[in-house]
Amino acid sequence: MGLTNSQLREHLDAVAASDPVVAGALERCDYPEERIRPTGYRTLLRTIVGQQVSVAAAASVWNKLEVELGEDLQAGELLARDFDTLRACGLSRQKQGYARSLCELVAQGELDLDNLPADDEEAIAELIRIKGIGRWSAEIYLLFAEGRQDIWPAGDLAVQEAVGRLLELPERPSEKETRALGDRWRPYRGAMAIFTWHTYNNAAL
Repeated sequence: MGLTNSQLREHLDAVAASDPVVAGALERCDYPEERIRPTGYRTLLRTIVGQQVSVAAAASVWNKLEVELGEDLQAGELLARDFDTLRACGLSRQKQGYARSLCELVAQGELDLDNLPADDEEAIAELIRIKGIGRWSAEIYLLFAEGRQDIWPAGDLAVQEAVGRLLELPERPSEKETRALGDRWRPYRGAMAIFTWHTYNNAAL
């Protein structure tokens, strides 16, 4: 599971002990709340369903899929449905392609979500084999579902913006710059990523 509140506090306290900038930000903004998602295929399928649509629209599609496929939403059940059936549930042609890619990898045993590689980069490489799952989505899964403590989604615009404000940079750093800047917070970059989201809309930062 993802990083718990107690882990977030422990990791951020460890970072703050050697980084006065983070220590000051914690005093002003307090600790973030945990963001935990279940491990496994359903979380990735839900990620695909939720891409580029509102929360309400994604929930509507998900509910229709549960009615059609059953609450367990087994990969084989989705693969057994035709285009029109899934379209009626709200899945576009593109998202059906993404969902089938995920389901095929799982059903054929080519993607074992219970035993992803321990190395973060290798795990990301496994996840991005799924059509529609890019690096950012893979990193979010590993952070929120598996609780990997050193995941650093440097491509996230909110992370970039918050890092720029935190470090008082003249402009928002690029993804490459944000990735390099995050090295100072190893091995607890996961907690720092969650902290940056927490501070993104906080005027106290």
